[in-house]
Amino acid sequence: MNDIKIIEVKSEIGAGTRGASLGVEAMKIASLDLKSDLFRQYDSVEVENVNELLFDGAEHAHSKFIDGVLIMEERVCLEVYETLLDEHFPLVMAGDHSTAYGTIAGIKKAHPKKRLGVIWIDAHADIHTPYTTPSGNMHGMTVAMACDIDNLECKINDPKNETIEYWEQIKNVGIPGAKTYPEDFVYIAVRDLEKPENYLINKYGMGFITTEEVKKMGAVKAAAEALKMLEHCEIIYVSFDVDSIDSRFSTGTGTPVPNGLTVDEAKLLNEELGKSPKLCAWEIVEVNPTLDTENRMAESAFEILEATAKSIATRPVIAE
Repeated sequence: MNDIKIIEVKSEIGAGTRGASLGVEAMKIASLDLKSDLFRQYDSVEVENVNELLFDGAEHAHSKFIDGVLIMEERVCLEVYETLLDEHFPLVMAGDHSTAYGTIAGIKKAHPKKRLGVIWIDAHADIHTPYTTPSGNMHGMTVAMACDIDNLECKINDPKNETIEYWEQIKNVGIPGAKTYPEDFVYIAVRDLEKPENYLINKYGMGFITTEEVKKMGAVKAAAEALKMLEHCEIIYVSFDVDSIDSRFSTGTGTPVPNGLTVDEAKLLNEELGKSPKLCAWEIVEVNPTLDTENRMAESAFEILEATAKSIATRPVIAE
C-alpha cells in the first residue's frame, strides 16, 4: 500500500487561534515556490469543513464547538476508511490537530482486528478531556478521544449534560469504544504538559522520547526507538504537529513552544518513520500562515511532507 492519496482537511474549529485552516493552501504555495511536482504526482480529495460555525460562537465552554468537531471526526473517519479500503495510503494535510482522531477512527474502522500504534510528534500531549481542559480547545483532547479516556481522577470542570452527550458520541465515531490504547502511544518532542496529562502519561506508562533524547541519539535512532516501542503493534500511524519544531523556527503555528526539534531533525525523523512497512497513515497539522513571516513555516512543513512522501512511496510493504 504505497499508492498515496492526499486527504485535505481545512478545519480549524478545534483550535484556539484562527488561521490553521489556511495551512494546507500555504503548503501548496510553498510547493510552487520550491518548484515541486508533488501535488501532480498524487490524487487528492478535500473533506468538507464546518468552519462557518466559528461565526456563531462557542456554546460549550469546556469543549468549544464540540458539535462541529463531531461532524468533522465523522467525515474524516469516512474518508480515511474509504481510502484504506481502496488500498491507498492516506497522507493527511490538516488544519488543527483535533481531526487526527478522525484519521485514527478511520484506520481502526478499516482494520478493526489489528493493534494500532500511534507516534505523536508534538509539543503537547493532547490528552485533556472536557473534565480537565483549562482552555476548552478540542485540539488538546485528541488522544483522549482515541483512547476513550475521561480522566475523572483529575476533574476540574463540570461540563453540561449536552457537552457530555457529544463527548460520548465522539468517542464512538467509526467503531464503538477505544481505537487504540495509551500504552500503544509514543510521544516525541512533547514538552508543554499540564498536571492531568502528566498523570495519565505516568498512569499508563506511555512511550516518551524527549527532544533532548532526539538530539542526543539522533533522529534516525529516535525513529528506530519509537518503532521498537511499538513492535507489538501490527500497524502504525504517525501524527506530526509542526509545533514539535522549536519556536525559533515555527512561529507559523498556533501554539509555538521553545526547546523543540530543528527542521532538519523533524525532517529526518519523519523520513525514517516513513520507511516502516507497518506505517498505514501519516498526517501533518497546525501550519498557520496568518502567524508566519514570508510563509517560512509552510515551506519547512512542505519540505518535511515531501521527504516523508518519498520514503512512503519507496518503502517495503507487508504482504496481507
